[in-house]
Formats: sequence, structure tokens, C-alpha cells
Amino acid sequence: MKIRLKARELAEEKGFNQSSLSRKANVDFKTIQRLFRDPYRDISVSTLVKIARALKVDMHDLVEVTVEEDD
Repeated sequence: MKIRLKARELAEEKGFNQSSLSRKANVDFKTIQRLFRDPYRDISVSTLVKIARALKVDMHDLVEVTVEEDD
């Protein structure tokens, strides 16, 4: 099973770039930069909540779960 964060897609849809999302969510810029570059990166629940609130979406909308055939 893989969990992918859709922060980049949702941020771009809502007109945010990395810098503006970082400020709005009160999350370190380097964290946002890493998440945009690698959507499969581990993320804390508190960071996920901050990003969801900044984007005004449900946390579940930020996460995509895919099941691989091996699982």
C-alpha cells in the first residue's frame, strides 16, 4: 500500500505556490518543498492538518491510497 500526498495538486488548483502555502499553513518552507517534490514522503498528522486547513479541504482529500498487487 502506498500513501501519496496531493498537496501540490490541491495547492496549485487553489492558487498557492510553495512559499504562500508555507506561510498560510505555518509549515517550514523546506517541509513544503520536500512534500511537493516527493508526495510519498512521510508526514506528521499535525503537518497534514495544517496544510488541510490552509487549503480549506478535508484531510482525507489530501491523501490518496493505492494498493499494489503484491499487498
